[in-house]
Amino acid sequence: MSEEGTMTVPTELPLDRVTAPRVRVGLVAGGLGAYWPQFPDLLPQLRRSADRVSARMRELGADVVDVGFISDAREGAAAAEKLRAAGCDLIVGFLTTYMTATMLVPIAQRGDAPVLLINLQPTESMDHGSVDTGQWLAYCGACPLPEMANAFQRCGVPFRSVSGHLEDERAWTRIGRWVRAAGVRAALRRGRHGLMGHLYPGMLDVSTDLTLVSANFGGHVEVLEFDDLRVRVEKVTDAEVRARTDRAAEIFELDGSVNGDDLAWAARVSVGLDRLVEDFGLDSLAYYHRGLDGEVHERLGAGMILGASLLTARGIPAAGEYELRTSLAMLVADRLGGGGSFTELQALDFRRGHVEMGHDGPAHLAISARRPLLRGLGVYHGKRGYGVSVEFDVRHGPVTAFGIVQRRDGRYGFVASEGDVVDGPLMRIGNTTSRVDFGCDPGEWTDAWSATGISHHWALCTGHRIADLRALADLMEVELVEVTP
Repeated sequence: MSEEGTMTVPTELPLDRVTAPRVRVGLVAGGLGAYWPQFPDLLPQLRRSADRVSARMRELGADVVDVGFISDAREGAAAAEKLRAAGCDLIVGFLTTYMTATMLVPIAQRGDAPVLLINLQPTESMDHGSVDTGQWLAYCGACPLPEMANAFQRCGVPFRSVSGHLEDERAWTRIGRWVRAAGVRAALRRGRHGLMGHLYPGMLDVSTDLTLVSANFGGHVEVLEFDDLRVRVEKVTDAEVRARTDRAAEIFELDGSVNGDDLAWAARVSVGLDRLVEDFGLDSLAYYHRGLDGEVHERLGAGMILGASLLTARGIPAAGEYELRTSLAMLVADRLGGGGSFTELQALDFRRGHVEMGHDGPAHLAISARRPLLRGLGVYHGKRGYGVSVEFDVRHGPVTAFGIVQRRDGRYGFVASEGDVVDGPLMRIGNTTSRVDFGCDPGEWTDAWSATGISHHWALCTGHRIADLRALADLMEVELVEVTP
């Protein structure tokens, strides 16, 4: 898995990733029609450049809705209607040469999608000694960019752009960032997010007004009961339990503390959980149930860890403790290619300069530094029940702590901090634990992180992701707080 790439499950994990819908990019290229009769060779050259941009967009993994080349405001209006009907996640306007703002403003206003303007000249520099006026105009995509910025701002349309040349990999890295961000925005806007059980008593930071999810991100929150899981678990066959237990033995190292009956129960719950996710069409899940005296709902809650971890590794993040905003953060991290494991603060190591963070419960198996371990626990700290739990540390190297904060006025924001997972002693108590070096005193980092208003859970994902998160925050018009003490 590359820092910029798509999340892949290691081959040693026999899991099928969910297939996320491809991002739909609307593409329109344009230039001033008055030039075509004046310079007959110009338009064919610009069309070739537009074809190259369309091909590169497809190489980024996008489904491209290419509405062709526009030369005046009337053609721009027609393109706007085509792009509006196409339901794009991102609209890219390619400024091939000078063009007027009247050609692109209607597209930005009617397209119901964020707009990215790109100015990619044919090569990194003109041949100044031989260039004529027509050849120069092919390098003139920068000329209308300030005009577009002015018009967009005056019309209340958010503005963003990338300038470079056709084969400028730095520019394409930035373009790719916007395309990925648009895909994540679409995943949130169209997502179905399960919320099962009830709030962990007393956790004021975790409580979420469900309407605010739709208001800030879009999407739908499906309110579920643990009985929705119970009826599905009751229908799981013994053969399915054996198959899921065998799958667990392939994926995990089984500690000697694992009780066979507890593992079988976790496997049964896992199969039922898969059916729940499929039946309700869920893209993410947050859950918690306290239970009482070993009754079935308590047992279901205690048996969730295996199945929730397997779902998370497949690209359907599941978070415990009813942490809806963290399950959304995990979905964002996963779709950006970084995994995203359920995380909270555990301890500070001032001797080594590390922040120790992780969680009991579900984890993103695909970003483990080693083969994940299943440990049997006779007690879950702070929760009722017993069973098997996951233990590992996140893959060593660059990581990003990323969470979603809810402000007093109901607005959501992003909080992120880049560091590195490093070697060091780890607890062996059935929790995920990673040692993160943020390049500063761990106490100062913890104070700065907490001061953002983040809740006590977040996603820990591989790679340095703030550049991608900055693009996503821009497209979603939310605040991004970067913690860099």
